[in-house]
Amino acid sequence: MDNLVSIQWLEETESTQDVLRNGIPSYDNLSVVAARLQTAGRGQRGNRWFSGKGENLTFSILLKFGNSGGFPSLPVSGQFSISEAISCGICDYLASKGIDSHIKWPNDIYVRNRKICGMLIENSLAGSNISSSVVGIGLNVNQRVFPPQLVNPTSMSLLTGNEYLLEEELIILTGFLFPGGILPDRRDDYLSRLYRIGEFHEYTDCSDGSVFEGKITGVTKDGLLQVENRKGELKEFAFKEINYII
Repeated sequence: MDNLVSIQWLEETESTQDVLRNGIPSYDNLSVVAARLQTAGRGQRGNRWFSGKGENLTFSILLKFGNSGGFPSLPVSGQFSISEAISCGICDYLASKGIDSHIKWPNDIYVRNRKICGMLIENSLAGSNISSSVVGIGLNVNQRVFPPQLVNPTSMSLLTGNEYLLEEELIILTGFLFPGGILPDRRDDYLSRLYRIGEFHEYTDCSDGSVFEGKITGVTKDGLLQVENRKGELKEFAFKEINYII
């Protein structure tokens, strides 16, 4: 894959996400900051991201839009296309390593029922458009022992038995994200790779704490998860409105 990104490696930092967010004007589109150790890495829902030093890929990538100098203008209503493109790119990369993965809405990457990759997307706005997006990615690569508070982690090394050179793998991985330097339309691919789509499983409705059986039928263009219950009733959930029971 062609690689158009610029990669900066740090030995240690609190958060690669903060490094890029605090320096957006001085970084070009598709700049990547990676760290061998993050001391305050963040995940979704305000969670910490745990990673052994030098064992995994923990990095952030900067996307610029419109007048910011990068991709064409992207309206706020189309922001979920960022999540779709990057999630599918990571799945493509894992497939190249012989690992079959799926996307747990909105953008966690799972292998069967175990999490191998998490993502945090933080957008900056200019009116009704996105001016820039900083995408933080944590991919479990060589780690084989995880903290007990992590319920269901896995890694590339656990799945394949191989050890990987992180610097080389980051170059390969980023080549799958934006081939040709464009933001690809991956909506159909995203839906086809959706974890649990078309199957009944248990979920928690966070509005009242109730547990119900539902079947994921799709995701709207603006990123709402569509779930049908046993009665055939369809409900749409925003982020943090539904929990998977795994």
